[in-house]
Amino acid sequence: MNPLKKLASQTAIYGLSSVIGRLLNYLLVPLYTRYFLPAEYGVVTELYAYVAFLVVLLTYGMETAFFRFSKREETTKVYSTTLISLLISSVVFVGLIFLNSSAISQWMGYANHPEYIQFFALIIGMDAVASISFAKLREQDKAVRFAFIRIVNIMVNIGLNLYFIVYQEYGIAYIFIANLAASVITLIMLFPEMISSSWVFDKKLWKKMMIYALPLLIAGLAGITNETIDRILLKHLLPNADMAASELGLYGAFYKLSIIMILFIQTFRFAAEPFFFAQEKEGNSRKIYADVMKYFTIIMAIIFLGVTIFYDVIKGFLGTEYHDERGFLVVSILLLANLFLGIYYNLSIWYKLTEKTKYGAYLSIFGAIITLSLNLTLIPVLGFVGCAWATLVCYFSMTVASYYLGKRHFSVPYQVKRIALYLFGMLCIYFCIYFTNLNMWINSLFLLGFVIFVYRLEKPKLALKL
Repeated sequence: MNPLKKLASQTAIYGLSSVIGRLLNYLLVPLYTRYFLPAEYGVVTELYAYVAFLVVLLTYGMETAFFRFSKREETTKVYSTTLISLLISSVVFVGLIFLNSSAISQWMGYANHPEYIQFFALIIGMDAVASISFAKLREQDKAVRFAFIRIVNIMVNIGLNLYFIVYQEYGIAYIFIANLAASVITLIMLFPEMISSSWVFDKKLWKKMMIYALPLLIAGLAGITNETIDRILLKHLLPNADMAASELGLYGAFYKLSIIMILFIQTFRFAAEPFFFAQEKEGNSRKIYADVMKYFTIIMAIIFLGVTIFYDVIKGFLGTEYHDERGFLVVSILLLANLFLGIYYNLSIWYKLTEKTKYGAYLSIFGAIITLSLNLTLIPVLGFVGCAWATLVCYFSMTVASYYLGKRHFSVPYQVKRIALYLFGMLCIYFCIYFTNLNMWINSLFLLGFVIFVYRLEKPKLALKL
């Protein structure tokens, strides 16, 4: 099969679990923003921000290490070694958190709710163990089973949220309980992969994997700083402490409105990571990587324009308490930031394929320094709008730095001028929308024109490839 067709088909299947499934999960946003005030939703936003850090910490780069070493060693041995490692570290983590849950909850300002901390400890531990079995399914191209388990997880979570919040009218604690139940069921469904493992722990192999993975862990922690630190700092840096929880809730809701682009990036990554490694030995692999980047950017530009043009419809998913006038600007900035994040993920193949993963750590630390500096500077002045600007500057800077480093270590013939043309056209349309305030349906003609323009330029090349 044509490699681009294969990647597209795999992305489409993973999309059933990631895009379609998460879009169903996205229906929880209007649920939460109608049943909970911004200050209450701020609690949910903050806790999930901390969870993002801990998930990265507890998987410590072993998913990518699994893909790399499966190409060199016996896959069964690589899987069992990784699974045992994650099981041990997760059990230790859960035990430590349970022993200190009261102190942690008091430190976070939720002294009366240590159960929140315990719920999340279990969720994180189980998700960390499940991650390697999901990686195994990806490595074996079992996208349908992968998608089925993911969708079951999402449907259980949605169903229990509806039952607890709408039918029983319970509080925010039951958001976490629903998540916990979904994680338990997911782990049970992955038992066949775990039970069929050889359960052999190769200490020598594990050391090699850890050497490869530890720079990725540092990169992951720095990366998650770029993604979530704003929601942790916001509560502490706003001048008006009484409004902090409410502002955090608003920002968390606006962040969710940029979810479509984030979901596409996530779906693409599920399919692309094993695809890039599989294509490594092909003679035209670098040309394929360049083509993937171009078409990926086109789709991201279309998503950006679609969300901004139809923002007035999309914001209707939020409760009226969340219809703040700052929403459109914040969502636009976050969409553009995520577009550059997606480009950065494409560029990252150069240090993964050359095993120079330390550069991934350097780039993420570089981004984290920018993120922390700008958040500390801008939040007291601009509030959560400053968070959005910090995110954009961070991802743009990382993208530029990675591109120039990649040219030196693993040159890929990216069509920079063509990509820049599409991004320029996208931004021209956006500023027309922003400054003219035309009817939404008139603005949609700009989107149609952009799609036609891209199609006319790409049609000859697509005909040759397909």
